[in-house]
Amino acid sequence: MPRSLSRFARRRAVQVSAALAVVCALLAWWLLPPGNPGPSGRITFSTGVPTGVYQRYGKLLREALARDLPEVKITLRDSEGSQQNLARLASGEADFTVATADAVAQYQRAGMPGANRLRGLARLYDDYVQLVVPKSSKVTSVAQLKGLRVGVGQEGSGVRLIADRVLKAGGLRPDADVVPVSAGIDTMPGLLEHGKLDAFFWSGGLPTHAVQELSERHPVRLVPLDAPLIARMHDAGAETRYYRSAVMPADAYPRAQEGPVETLAVTNLLVTTDLTDPAMAEGLTRTVIRSRDRIGSQVHPAQLVDLRTAIYTDPLLLHDGAREYYRSVKP
Repeated sequence: MPRSLSRFARRRAVQVSAALAVVCALLAWWLLPPGNPGPSGRITFSTGVPTGVYQRYGKLLREALARDLPEVKITLRDSEGSQQNLARLASGEADFTVATADAVAQYQRAGMPGANRLRGLARLYDDYVQLVVPKSSKVTSVAQLKGLRVGVGQEGSGVRLIADRVLKAGGLRPDADVVPVSAGIDTMPGLLEHGKLDAFFWSGGLPTHAVQELSERHPVRLVPLDAPLIARMHDAGAETRYYRSAVMPADAYPRAQEGPVETLAVTNLLVTTDLTDPAMAEGLTRTVIRSRDRIGSQVHPAQLVDLRTAIYTDPLLLHDGAREYYRSVKP
């Protein structure tokens, strides 16, 4: 009798082991489908100026990608901003980047090299145009910048593109009626604080860390950019349709605002080219959407990435890899 029970126990143990092996195999097949180990290789992500939102976003995204795509090695490159980022994609110096929709439209309209190869992966968050002056300044409108030293962003930046258009809409010639200072968000706050600038333009997510820090150590305020000025900007060309009236909430920079401030906003896009492997594009898009809350806890604008609107990458065609991802999560 004991020998019979022993044989029965052994037989049951074999059956259970076989069943567990089948379950494990099914789980492995589901989590890691055969022939689809995930993308691998090296990619370069062109970000932005130090202390800017693009750079901080890029660093946190690299950490998220290291978890989700462990076989992909990512190099980050600082840049002057949207216009340089797009040029790097087109030349093959970068594989992915972030750029504003107006800069993309301008790049396309100008027929720049590789413009037809650019593709969108996701609509990210909005940049808000911020015109910063010392709190004691008498400037209350763009027109009153005449004759003053104005930080307009670096040459290859989206800030420079927007600053020139805002100045023109305000009735000023960017190269003649103001003293334009080519500088980025990494240096403009310090220049204003030490009296070497009278004002500066910045276009970024809210709040931008460098502007926030400036407002906490030096008295500054934001100059409103009202709807009539934005309407005049829309008359400047088709690509200006990507600007919309917006309001910076009162708590964006509490020490620089007495309440909400009128301004204009423009969408940021995650961009690559049609040469990017679909699996790589799909994997990166997936990570951008899934890491929204984790990144957004440190870079607030990232919280605004929304699966429902991410697919709208106008003026860019959607990359095939990104399209596959959005199809896979479609309710």
